Amino acid sequence: MKTIIHKAESRGFANHGWLQANHSFSFAGWFNPERIHFGALRVLNDDTIAPKMGFGTHPHDNMEIITIPLKGVLKHRDNMHSEWQEVLPGEVQVMSAGTGVQHSEINGSVDEYLSLFQIWIIPEKQGVEPRYDQKRFNPEDRQGKLQTLVSSFSDTHSESLKIHQDARLSRINLNSGDTFIYNLKSDQHGVYIMNISGTIDIEGHKLESRDAIGVSEANDISIKASDNTELLFIEVPMLSL
Repeated sequence: MKTIIHKAESRGFANHGWLQANHSFSFAGWFNPERIHFGALRVLNDDTIAPKMGFGTHPHDNMEIITIPLKGVLKHRDNMHSEWQEVLPGEVQVMSAGTGVQHSEINGSVDEYLSLFQIWIIPEKQGVEPRYDQKRFNPEDRQGKLQTLVSSFSDTHSESLKIHQDARLSRINLNSGDTFIYNLKSDQHGVYIMNISGTIDIEGHKLESRDAIGVSEANDISIKASDNTELLFIEVPMLSL
């Protein structure tokens, strides 16, 4: 088993006034040569956006982009849709940038901050037709059990959103004292686990809120919650860039 630990305070941080951004991997003005990617996972940004503020229209291509709002109201618009679309906590958004998209993201609230994770996964296919999708997932369905949010088009899991990569994004909520075994898809995969909140022990490593661990070269991972904990799993092929 191979592990890497990324403590919350070791992430890149950018204070833009209206945007407080934490980068698990090199992004924009923050560069760490030892933290470019974890397999096919290229970006995990933990952003807080001020009311009525956001990102103006900008381009993306050849990337699978997943957004998970944690608090507040995200409003999204792209060149595939003329109307603003709301994405709320409990929902997940996916966008295959493919041959190219233009999109905008703003905080749709006039008085509440927006908190979200934005995740970029390197696709297994280049130049695909751009697409957009979103779906609501019931938080009760991840209490003590794994809830799959996103998986590959080739994956048989029918309730998840789909992307162009043999990856799987899941969440679980654990109560204090709960234990859980996470099983990886194959020995060619690794999983990056973000501790959203709480305190957790993963393979002997204690993780506090917003700490993360990357695990590869393993078949399964042993997890024990020290208190009520929310976890995000990002399982990806261990590509070398």
